[in-house]
This record gives sequence, C-alpha cells and structure tokens, in this order.
Amino acid sequence: MRCQRRTSKLLKFPPGQDLCTLSEMRKPPGAPWGMRHNSMTQGAIRSMSKASQSEAKGARMRSKKPAPPVIDLEQYAPAYLTWIANKLSGGASSAYLRAFDVGIETWRLLVLLAIENDVTAQSCSRTIGMDKASVSRVFKAMQADGLITFSLDDRDGRLRIASITEKGRALHDQILELARERERVFLSVLTKAERETLMDLLRRLHDNLPSVEKATALFLEERYPEAVARRPRG
Repeated sequence: MRCQRRTSKLLKFPPGQDLCTLSEMRKPPGAPWGMRHNSMTQGAIRSMSKASQSEAKGARMRSKKPAPPVIDLEQYAPAYLTWIANKLSGGASSAYLRAFDVGIETWRLLVLLAIENDVTAQSCSRTIGMDKASVSRVFKAMQADGLITFSLDDRDGRLRIASITEKGRALHDQILELARERERVFLSVLTKAERETLMDLLRRLHDNLPSVEKATALFLEERYPEAVARRPRG
C-alpha cells in the first residue's frame, strides 16, 4: 500500500483520489483487486508516457528552425555533368601529358583539326566552348611544336586559318587509341541500347543550351536588373 500511495503522489491524482480509489471506482463486479490495480497502473503510466512524448515533440517542433534551401546533389543533373567532365578531363590530361607531352586542350583542337583539316579560332571556340583567347594561346604553342601551320583566309584576310601538319596528324592518331580505350571503359557499364540512348539525350541537352542562356538572361532581367548592364569580371 505504501508503494501504491507513493505512485499516486507521483502521478498527481486529484485530491482524495489515488490508484486505490480510482481502481475501486472502475472495479468490474467480482474482479480481484490485484488485477484491477495492475490494469489501472499500466493505463496511467501509458497515459503519462503519451503525454510526455507529445509535449517533447511539440517542444522540438517549436524550437526547430526551417531548413535552409539546398541543392539535392543526388538529383541535380548539372552536378553529375560537371563532375564527369572534370574528372574525365583531369584523368585524360594527366595521361596525355605523361605519354605525349600535350594537355587536354591540345588534344581537343587536334580532334577538330583532324576532322576539318582547316579551322579558325572562332570556329573552335564555338564548337568546344573554349574562349577565343585560350584557343589562340594553344594554337600558338601547337605552331611552335610543328603541329599546325597558319594561313590567311582567301575571303577574309583578317582571319587566320590553322591547318594540321603531318606531325600533328601522327600525334592525333597516337592519342586517339588511348582516348578510345578510355571511352570504352567509361561506357562499359551500359548496354548498346543504353549507349545509343545516352548519346541521343546528350545531343538533345547540348542543343537545348541556348534556351538555358535565354532563360538565364530573362531571370536576371526580372530579379537582378542591375546585373544586366554589369560587365562580368575576368
């Protein structure tokens, strides 16, 4: 009984009531007292536990600040495209420098020169996304190494035409073997049908880039009009 009275105090029953009195009030006819007491004690404890959990949950919700907006990198396509491009370029550049003493930028321009034979810095810049100054810098180094020669455009004397030399073609063919092996391993996790689908999707995404830039310009014009007239740094 002493234990029962102490429990009654802890549970804070109304004056004049304790587990014993409440148990007697809810006593089913003919039921043993011990059964009534155990049932009532368990019910009261469950009620207290639920109330405590509810209060704790409410306190956490009141103290919890809204999470700041972040990008879900697992679902952000530009992140994967950037990671893949950076890691592929880094690995290729390191390998080409060790084996052939040329970097990834030289290889990219050799690819275009091998296809077209004659190119301009402007056309290379548009095709692969390098800025014109970078293309001109790499062209200068390639000319010094005997990989290309320059001539003036017959229709526009201001344009310089870069043409691949035999030495440049031979270097291209050497690097091509390693480039194809890297591509083979990179795509080996895909089936033939998946590779075809991937290339189709990549082409569609590439062709959609002008729409991205148009949407970016409209967004800046609406949200940040002062940025429209500001010249980019660098």
